[in-house]
Amino acid sequence: MDVKIEQSWKDALYPEFSTPYFENITAFLKTEKAQGKTIYPPGSLIFNAFSHTPFDKVKVVLLGQDPYHNPGQAMGLSFSVPKGVTPPPSLINIYKELNKDIGMPIPRNGDLTPWADQGVLLLNAVLTVRANEPASHSKSGWMNFTDAVIKKISQEKEGVVFLLWGRFAQEKQVLIDQSRHFILKAAHPSPFSADKGFFGCKHFSRTNEILIRQGIDPIDWSITD
Repeated sequence: MDVKIEQSWKDALYPEFSTPYFENITAFLKTEKAQGKTIYPPGSLIFNAFSHTPFDKVKVVLLGQDPYHNPGQAMGLSFSVPKGVTPPPSLINIYKELNKDIGMPIPRNGDLTPWADQGVLLLNAVLTVRANEPASHSKSGWMNFTDAVIKKISQEKEGVVFLLWGRFAQEKQVLIDQSRHFILKAAHPSPFSADKGFFGCKHFSRTNEILIRQGIDPIDWSITD
């Protein structure tokens, strides 16, 4: 796989691209395509989170699990869907919490690119998925890569806010140096768990309070239709 990834990330993660696990990812994706499998997101968007949030711009990491598996949804940014695509239930719940937390009107548009462009790394732990088969690429090696991303941020940056929603994301806290960074944990925004601690977490206002305290520009969480 020709790794078309933003240059600052390419430099930061350079050793990873020659590891056996990364070669296995490449071989796995080639096999999937040779077998006629449809893979989301499209190849040009696999590293979309990195394109919009260069390494030196990362302020916040919002960790998801794997891409949406229905047609037209996955765009390489965790929880985000392209304009014109109905926001999925978890994203609707994120918007509900934003409305309660900071008064943001609930948008019809599910494209979170404006967050990414301000320094919110919208990172899925697994970067690809087979159409209509959730978690189908979870054993492909992607988590070795995204764990390396989290470790790199932890080791080389200071004061990043990690938003860990749900048990899966919270298991990644062992990769983060909590003496250098901030971790905010809550239940996952899925309809199955949002009322068990996601609603009312106030992570958006709390994130901005942490950033402002460090002299860092806060995130404008608004999404325009």
